[in-house]
Amino acid sequence: MTQKDIAIIFDCGATNVRVIAMDVTGQILASYAMPNETDEDPHYPGGRIWELDKLWNKLCVAASSVTSKIDCARIAGASVTTFGVDGTFVDASGKPVYPVISWQCQRTTPVMNAIDKYMPLHELYQTSGVYPYAFNTINKMVWFKENRPDIIQQAQQFLFIPSLLINKLSGALINDASMLGTAMMADISKRELSDKILDSIGLDKELFGHIGEPGDKAGEITNEAALATGLPEGTPVFLAGHDTQFAIFGSGAKLNEPVLSSGTWEVLMTRSQSFSSSPDELANNLTTECDAVPGIYNIGQNWLGSGVLEWFSRNFYPQYSGDELYTQMIQDAETELPGAQGVAVDPAFYDDGTSINSGTIKGLTISTRRGQIYRAFLESLAFRLREGLEALEKAGKFKAEQIICVGGGSKNRLWNQLRADVCKIPIKLIDQKETTVLGASLFVFAGSGTSNSVEKARQNIDYKPNLIQPSANSGIYEQLYQNYIEFKR
Repeated sequence: MTQKDIAIIFDCGATNVRVIAMDVTGQILASYAMPNETDEDPHYPGGRIWELDKLWNKLCVAASSVTSKIDCARIAGASVTTFGVDGTFVDASGKPVYPVISWQCQRTTPVMNAIDKYMPLHELYQTSGVYPYAFNTINKMVWFKENRPDIIQQAQQFLFIPSLLINKLSGALINDASMLGTAMMADISKRELSDKILDSIGLDKELFGHIGEPGDKAGEITNEAALATGLPEGTPVFLAGHDTQFAIFGSGAKLNEPVLSSGTWEVLMTRSQSFSSSPDELANNLTTECDAVPGIYNIGQNWLGSGVLEWFSRNFYPQYSGDELYTQMIQDAETELPGAQGVAVDPAFYDDGTSINSGTIKGLTISTRRGQIYRAFLESLAFRLREGLEALEKAGKFKAEQIICVGGGSKNRLWNQLRADVCKIPIKLIDQKETTVLGASLFVFAGSGTSNSVEKARQNIDYKPNLIQPSANSGIYEQLYQNYIEFKR
C-alpha cells in the first residue's frame, strides 16, 4: 500500500499565490507560484477587491503543475492558508454575492474610527483581543450594514477567504477558528463568536455557520476540482486558515518561545496559555489571536523592519544591489563600535509606516559615516524588539529564554547578534524557510491520520537550530537601551 506522506498546500499571499507539495519531513517536493494582485471594485470606485475566480484560476494552474511532478497516490490531503480578515458573503452554493473586499481597501478606515457608536473600543478590544486595525473583518461587516444591507439579506453565509477556496476544492461551507481569531468579532477566551459583539453591530451568528478547527476534515476534492487541479477526486481537504498561526507552529515554537518573522515588517508573536487585553495592552499595540491549537493564544506586535532599511540602502548605497549590497552594508556597520559613535535613530521611522518621513536621526556630524547610520538603524530595531518582547512577556505572564527568527531579516548576521545582545537571550535560526506551508502540512498529516497528532507530526522535522548567543557587548547595550527608552519618551 502506498504511504500517504504528502500534503498539498494552497498558499495565498498578498503578492504571490502558491501551491506546494511537502512530505512528512518538511521537504518540498514540488512548488509553483504566480503573482497576486488586487483589482478595483466594480461596485465601489477606488475600492480594492480580490477577484476570487481569478485567484482560483491561478491556483489551479499552480496545482496542475505541482501534481504533474509528484506521485499523487502519496497525497494525504490538501489545505489552504491565506492572509487574515478577508472574506465575503455567499449564496447556498458558495458563490459570492459581493466581491472579497481586500485588507488593502481604504473604505473601512472611517468605520474603525467611528466604531464606538456600536461598542466602546476598549470593550471591543477586551473581548476580541484584536488590535483595532482598519482592515479588521468587523469593519467590513459594518460597511455592508451601512452601505449594502441588501448583500447581507441575500447571503446564505459569510466565508473567510481560506474557506472560499476550500469551497472551490470540496463544496464545503465551513469557517475555521484561526481566521475567526483575526476578525475582531470573537470572544477570544471562548474561541467562538461573541454574541455581545455581533448584537452590537446587528448581525446573526448563523451567518458564519459552523466554526471548525485546524486539522478538521472539511470535505473531499470534487470531480470538478480534480479536473482543474490534478488532485485525485476524493482526496480529503482539511481546514487550516490564517497563515501567521501556521507559520508560528511550523517554526517549531514551543509555548512562551517568541517567533520573530523579519521582513518588510517585523512581526513578533508568541504562543501562550494566557493573555491580557487590558488598556495597557491596547496602548502597547498588542493583538491577540487564536493559535492553531485550541486553548493557546498568539500574542503579537508588529513594526516596520526591512522596509525602512530598504529606504536607507537606496539612499546611502545606490551603487550596490543584491547580495553585494547587504554584504557591504554589514561589513561597514561591523567595523563601528556599539552605539555608532552617538548616532541614534528615532523609533518613529518604523513604528508607523505612514510616518517614515517624520523620524529623526540624532547625533549626526560632518564626520558621520554611512556604516554608523546603518548600525544605528539595526541597533534601534533591536531595541524595538526588546520593547516588544517585554510587552509580550507582561501580557502572557512568561519570561522568554530565546527567540526564533525567520524570514529575510534572519540572514543578517550583525542584526541577529545585536538582537541577542540587546534582548540578552539567544536568537535561534532554523533550517526551514517555508514555515507557513510546513505548519499547515502538519495539520494535514494529523487530520489524515498519517500522524497521531500535530505535535507528533512536528517531531519528524529536523530544524537544525543555530543559536546566536549574547556577546560581551550586552552590558553596553543595556545602557543604550535605557537611552533609547528615554529618546522615545
